[in-house]
Amino acid sequence: MATTDAQPAAQDEGGHDINDITRRLLESSAKLSYDPATEVDWDTPLDKSFHGMSPEWSSLYGTRYWDELTEDQRKELTRQESGSVASTGIWFEVILQQMVLRDIYAKDPGSPEFQWALTEIADECRHSIMFARGVRKLGAPAYKPRRAVMELGRLFKTLAVGEAAYASILVAEEVLDVMQRDWMRDERVVPFVRTINNIHVVEESRHMKFARDETIKRLEKAGWLRRNVQALVISICAYFVITSMWNRDVYRNAGLNTERALAEAKANQHHKSMIRSSCSGLMDFLASAKLLTRPAAAVYRRANLL
Repeated sequence: MATTDAQPAAQDEGGHDINDITRRLLESSAKLSYDPATEVDWDTPLDKSFHGMSPEWSSLYGTRYWDELTEDQRKELTRQESGSVASTGIWFEVILQQMVLRDIYAKDPGSPEFQWALTEIADECRHSIMFARGVRKLGAPAYKPRRAVMELGRLFKTLAVGEAAYASILVAEEVLDVMQRDWMRDERVVPFVRTINNIHVVEESRHMKFARDETIKRLEKAGWLRRNVQALVISICAYFVITSMWNRDVYRNAGLNTERALAEAKANQHHKSMIRSSCSGLMDFLASAKLLTRPAAAVYRRANLL
């Protein structure tokens, strides 16, 4: 956003000029970005001797059912689960793109902030295509959230503004970031998925920096009521994103007993602890931004994020 002597430049929590931040993000993007169409090995047939994600991230890891599965069944399950997580990522990235486009609609196209937003949207478009091709190569269907959640997402992308939009973006990206950092380093994971994860981690680190700064900037003049309402909205969004990552159909498509798998996954304390660990940095940020209110914390606990 252009500034004048009468209107000081917007600053982040450290007092840095937002335009300076976005200029540096644009420079970073120009130096270190990937083209998934050429970086990922799409041509080599799927090697089923690999997992689709680190097995410790499977919703059944550590359960009796997991112990009963053959190694081939475990690998098929992790491939389906990886496909489900990626499908949820596509769903939320489409929401993200629409929220960012609405936010910059009337801003100065010449500003670094506007141009960075378009750069981020371009990244997300490539990521969504990359995830879609990855899901197909894993032999998984296009998993979707429940119909009610899809409609809530439609409402959210239309109405969410300011800190609710940017903090919700951060929620989804932070959780994926921690998971994918594990998967991209794990030699048990099929190589093309590791490449996808590496691309996403590198490029999303810039998006998360921007989302944090935008969240803080939008909260500068927020009063008690606004901050508490937005904190609850963000937590509810987080709940539906996280609980949609593991679609119930992954068990059927992996050849397992769906009802038993659902019951054991629901009670799986190991998986809950993995999700909580992936959110520790996020919770620290929300607390520092005074968005971890008591009602919001209750929702995060229900989603096993706290």
